[in-house]
Formats: sequence, C-alpha cells, structure tokens
Amino acid sequence: MPSERQGPPTVRLRRLAFELRRLRDTAGLTQQQVAEQTGINTATLYRHETARSRPQRRTLIALLNLYGATEQQRTDLLALSREADAQGWLRPYHAELPEQYTAYISFEAEARSVRNYESLFIPGLLQTEDYTRAVIRGGLPMASQKEVEQRVQARMERQNLLTTDNPLRLWAIVDEAALHRLVGGAEVMRQQMNRLISAASEPHVTVQVIAYAAGAHAGMQGSFVLMDFPNPADPEIIHIDSMAGDLFLETQPDVRRYSLLFDNLRAIALSPDDSTRLIASVATGAQ
Repeated sequence: MPSERQGPPTVRLRRLAFELRRLRDTAGLTQQQVAEQTGINTATLYRHETARSRPQRRTLIALLNLYGATEQQRTDLLALSREADAQGWLRPYHAELPEQYTAYISFEAEARSVRNYESLFIPGLLQTEDYTRAVIRGGLPMASQKEVEQRVQARMERQNLLTTDNPLRLWAIVDEAALHRLVGGAEVMRQQMNRLISAASEPHVTVQVIAYAAGAHAGMQGSFVLMDFPNPADPEIIHIDSMAGDLFLETQPDVRRYSLLFDNLRAIALSPDDSTRLIASVATGAQ
C-alpha cells in the first residue's frame, strides 16, 4: 500500500521533498526521465517532491540509487522518511479544521522562531480569547458556533508554544491601525492591550508598532509570517493568509525577499519600549 500522507505536511516531510528535488536537479534529470528509468509515474514523483506524500521505502531507495546518493545521504534520508509523518501537537478535532490551517499549526509547532507582521489584527499568538472569538466571528460570518469555538480553541492552544521550557521566539510587528480597530468592544480591546504589554515583557517575545506617523510603508501590502526551525537543514517557510487562500513559500528568493521586508518594517517601527508606551496609551483610551 502506498504511504500517502494522512494529514498536513510536517517539517521532516518537507525536508525530504526538498532533498529529493535537490538530488534530482544535481543528477541533471527531469521528472519524465526519472519516470522512464524507474517506472515511477510523474504524478507520484510530483507528490513526493512537493511533500504531498511520503515515498515507500523501495521507491525512495530506487530514487536514491538513480541519483547516485552517497551512503551518508542514503542513511539520513531513509531515517528522515521513517519520521516524516510524525506530527507536532495536532489534536483529533483539528481534522475538522481547514487543511491549510492544520498545516500552519504543524509547522508553527516545530518552529524555533516566528517573525510575524500584521496590518489589521493583533498577532494570533498574542490574542486574548475574547479578541480571538470576535475576530473569527467577524471574519467568518457564515461559520457555525461549533466551527468558531474549534478555531478559538486551536488558537488558544497554539499560545502554549510561548510558555514551554524552551519557548518559541516571537518577533511581532503590528501596524498601529490594529490597536485602534474596536474588535469585540472597548473592554475586550483594553484586555487585549494589557495582554500585549504583558507578552512584550517576556524575554523571548518582542513587540513593535508601526505608528501612523511612519506614513506609507511596505507592510501595507499585507500580513505575513516567517518561520525558521531548529535544524539548519530545514528551509525557512513563509505563510501568507489572503482572501484567495493560504500560501506557503519556501524558495530562497522568496525567503530573502520577505526577510528583507521584515527588516525594513522593524527599522521603521517604534522601538519595543516606545511601542509598549503607545499600547499602554491605547489601553487607557479603551477604558
């Protein structure tokens, strides 16, 4: 039976796919040539190279033989394949969430650090439960109460990543507009501002605000998240959430472009201390 993936891609499965693409490119072979020489059809090869499925052991060995992989590469990639389906902390009810959201959850759970820019919302990892519920209800007006609560629960569970013994490192940049948008009412916003101030005091969390006075800036095009992982062999990943759906990017040009964009936003944003003072002033006004 084929070892088809039964859930969102993991970091390990993504790394395996990346290495298979790299080895094929190094061997100077097209997918069609690989199919002709191994009997693996191009559709299956495409799924293996895009982390949509994990190759069976005999298929992986056939590919490694064709690509002339070294003994160390064979050992590493066979071990990687055995672990490729291991999920992070996905819960049973996550099967009812959209696949792209569970993919995001899986990647985030294995990340070492997250850089998040938000133009309209408070970053999900720093939201209060009431703010989250108001955001989801407003953004998904056709969702049932059960669907809303599942998403709220998932977002609250994600925040546990910030309170472990080895917490996720978070650098969050928020446009000032997100602080003033009255989501859920004045009391919800006051609590949310206090939550931001509290989070910003943690050594592994940095919060910056791009003030209105900064004028037009590159982040006005939309929000994005960059994640990197403990193992340097795991490519960084970019997540973009839009009305057209979720998009994951991992090519070096994309990673470089968004890293530079984040650095630009970090430079024009208020310092962490000045950002905290601005958030505190908004909290006072929300009372």
